[in-house]
Amino acid sequence: MEWIKKEEQYRVPIKSWCRDMEELAMSQASDLARHPVIYHHVSLMPDCHPGYGMPIGGVIACDNAVIPNAVGVDIGCGMGAVKTDVPVSATSRESLREIVTGIKALIPCGEGNAHRNSQGWAGMAETIEDYMDRGWYSAHVEDLAGRNLGTLGGGNHFIEIQTGDDGLVWLMIHSGSRHLGNVIARYYHNLALQLNRQWQSEIPNNDLAFLPADSEEGQAYIRDMNFALGYARENRRRIMERFMEAFSVAFPKAGFEAPVNIHHNYAALENHFGRNVWVHRKGATSARENEIGIIPGSMGTPSYIVKGLGNPESFHSCSHGAGRVMGRKEASRRLTPEECDQAMGAIVYDRWHKMKKSKGQDLLDLGEAPQAYKDIDAVIQAELDLIQPLVKLRPLGVVKG
Repeated sequence: MEWIKKEEQYRVPIKSWCRDMEELAMSQASDLARHPVIYHHVSLMPDCHPGYGMPIGGVIACDNAVIPNAVGVDIGCGMGAVKTDVPVSATSRESLREIVTGIKALIPCGEGNAHRNSQGWAGMAETIEDYMDRGWYSAHVEDLAGRNLGTLGGGNHFIEIQTGDDGLVWLMIHSGSRHLGNVIARYYHNLALQLNRQWQSEIPNNDLAFLPADSEEGQAYIRDMNFALGYARENRRRIMERFMEAFSVAFPKAGFEAPVNIHHNYAALENHFGRNVWVHRKGATSARENEIGIIPGSMGTPSYIVKGLGNPESFHSCSHGAGRVMGRKEASRRLTPEECDQAMGAIVYDRWHKMKKSKGQDLLDLGEAPQAYKDIDAVIQAELDLIQPLVKLRPLGVVKG
């Protein structure tokens, strides 16, 4: 842990593994420390940076309450990883390009790209038809949810072929609940805000509106959040299935270990410091003792397979990635394609695409370049009291959303 901050206006202290906090992220953390439902303390992971309402890389425990924006709009966003038995020495630039091409043929990638037809709901305990009475439901949401299963999405979501320091090839993905989680999150935040205004709740920021967990509205959010978590998990399972299929074209005899499939945007009822509380991890990974986790870097830097140490001070949590130092638009304005290409080195990847025009500027989207993120090795070093690194992975080929 880097520091603990206590202020007279705080209800609980802030405990941080992030040494140098951005002003906005610190302001958001201070709002959490003053929030009426926050329990015991606020934890900030070393990849912490500003989010919507709550910092990304933040962990809180709530007493009989859930805060939709403390989970985030991409409910169930998380990671998947599979270890293969293929030695790194067997790969070549040609085989990596073949795999990348196969991935893009099998898996729709990028914001707004989906399958043409519904992929069906096999593999999930419930279907969206069980939620037709919800205020967020519509025929459009149902249609898109069915077609989005097994798709990557956009932004910082990725599919990577990686080389491990164990000498073997690993497969890794980053994706979430797509449009479904977004509409659920926004619906319940707006409902929570409306109710908090009626109750005249003393919340420090409207972005942190909450629902009592034992209320009808709170129970509805919890059920719907868990549906989105199941959707996100199944989405990653299907992506990984297609990923292994594309990999097997280049390496027909490849063997695969059981996948790791985890969330880093969710809330769960857990026991901490003697009380059952709703732990919210927004851009944070569960790190219970001996629990296997995944902490990715940027598209040009290493990722880590880790084992949790069960540190109670972080509510048994660790970082979910490297964490940004530049927003997407800022990176696209400040960086050049040439320096970003240089940072990527020999990694197989598609070149930079145009982003939507910003204030009349025609920019390439450089928001996922390595320079836009913190040093992943420094992030890992800052949380060695939370996790034990097991395998260090370096990217060989990357497909971005």
